[in-house]
Amino acid sequence: MEQLDTICSYKEVKKLDENGLKELCRKLRTLILDVTLKNGGHLASSLGAVEINAALLKAFNPDEDKVLFDVGHQSYAYKILTQGAERFATLRQKGGMAGFPRLDESRYDAFTTGHSSTSVSAAMGYAKARDLKGENHHVVAVIGDGSLLNGVSFEALNNMEPNNSKVIIVLNDNRMSIDRRVGGAANHLAQLAVNSTYKKFKAFVKKKSENSGFRPALENWKNKLKAILLPANIFEQFGISYWGPFDGHNAEELAKVFELAKQYDKSLVIHVITKKGKGFKETEENPSYFHGVGANSSLRIPQGSGKLAWSKAAADCLTELAEKDDKIFALTAAMKDGTKLGEFAEKFPERFIDTGIAEEHTLVYAAGLAAGGMKPAVCIYSTFLQRAADQVMHDICLPKLPVLLCIDRSGLVGNDGETHHGLFDAAWLKALPDMTIAAPRDEKELKFMIDGWAERKIPMAVRYPRGNVPAFDFEKSSAEWGKLQLISEGKDILLIAAGDTLPLMLETAEKLKADGRDATVVDLRFIKPLDKYGLLEQLKKHSLAVTAEDASLKGGIGEEIAALVSQNLLNCKIISVGVPDRFISHASSAEQWEDCGMTSGNIIRLINES
Repeated sequence: MEQLDTICSYKEVKKLDENGLKELCRKLRTLILDVTLKNGGHLASSLGAVEINAALLKAFNPDEDKVLFDVGHQSYAYKILTQGAERFATLRQKGGMAGFPRLDESRYDAFTTGHSSTSVSAAMGYAKARDLKGENHHVVAVIGDGSLLNGVSFEALNNMEPNNSKVIIVLNDNRMSIDRRVGGAANHLAQLAVNSTYKKFKAFVKKKSENSGFRPALENWKNKLKAILLPANIFEQFGISYWGPFDGHNAEELAKVFELAKQYDKSLVIHVITKKGKGFKETEENPSYFHGVGANSSLRIPQGSGKLAWSKAAADCLTELAEKDDKIFALTAAMKDGTKLGEFAEKFPERFIDTGIAEEHTLVYAAGLAAGGMKPAVCIYSTFLQRAADQVMHDICLPKLPVLLCIDRSGLVGNDGETHHGLFDAAWLKALPDMTIAAPRDEKELKFMIDGWAERKIPMAVRYPRGNVPAFDFEKSSAEWGKLQLISEGKDILLIAAGDTLPLMLETAEKLKADGRDATVVDLRFIKPLDKYGLLEQLKKHSLAVTAEDASLKGGIGEEIAALVSQNLLNCKIISVGVPDRFISHASSAEQWEDCGMTSGNIIRLINES
């Protein structure tokens, strides 16, 4: 690992010459690689933005100026230089540095981020507040080309001219989001970046402009030639000046461009071309794979662990179903690799849709497909589904359209932390009429539920966690549609599981058995509608029941089952374990489960105290 004490602080960056900046960027890349491979994190995008970060801190003063990073994947070098290399060594560990900018972590993190496309809007708010208070600092939004394609960013761009408060937008264009970017806006950026005639003339203007006497005339001709040679520029049509493109791996040049931008009196976009994964052969050649890595990784791409991940299991179910039913579609919002839809896309290219980072559009697109007689499945992370809550209600449930939500990364997800947990989907989806929600315990149940959706043509969500599909040592065929399943029967305590909490309840039952107490274990399978008849049958037999859910307790199954007990005047006490009413900080998944009391030891303690 690069010696931590050889990385300077942001205050020293301004003193560095061109060679000093190059050496700093080399050290930063080495440190980012070493720490991220050890602790896990977002690697390729951070490597690609090193020079941008160094140039920002050479040109701007973070004690006064506000630098906002979209998502935060690009901010590692900034966090190192403002918070310290030693602090960065704790990246994503419990109690350590967060993997994303956090207002409550550092005064230099100007905005809390984790989801894309918020930086321009937030920067506009900062700038307006600055102007109204009569302050004079700069506000910079650093946004990737993938994030720029989201509707939120375009809403902000559309509002920038009437907002009339200067913002500097640094557009980091690496031609990717997590996967390759898609769509017309992506093509527009590519056209802006590759016009060779204009680029040559721009270089000529830059050289001749060193003679100040030529500058006014040359700038005038430059603008005229720009209008002739370049395609219509969407930013300038929004009333925002466009500069670029510039080499995103030349920190010295970028710093000079940023200095000029400080003197400019209008909002502007600085278009910067970078290479995702820059600095190492492996990350440059495989930027999607190295976008995010787990702890204790290496630069070698593994051939596979032999274990089946939930994402792959869901994608396989859809692929198998699509082979038999030509109405099946699979949609994703820039997460083809994350949701393991690559094979589906290869086999059925006409029935695979990647919308880019555009969750709201994705859900309405799926609703349109369903209204047109198709059976679309949207594979989406729980944390990103939140961005399209209105579309689920208004465009899918209200007209009762047969859209399947394959909700990936439900529950606690570990080191990505608060912004990426999938804790709330069950609670808010339960509130929507005509929505069916299922939580499979294994691959067989997952297939049963997805096939059942295709047969019934209903609005439905199937939620499953991050990680690998468990294999149970009991043989259970799927129960009837909508019914809970009795896993084991005892006389003392009722343990109620849903999806990925079944292993926890089975472990608890084993420990209770060792203490001479028999437990009944049931798998709910369906979160909505609950199998009230099956539940009442079991609740009447027990005086104590424990529910466990890898989701928010507020609006969860524990609350609903407790209400069922109260409504039916049953003599059964309910204990609920799950995620409490607070945000859960970054740590390992095991540490987060323990922090939330989702352990067999804590459940037994609660039982003993009841």
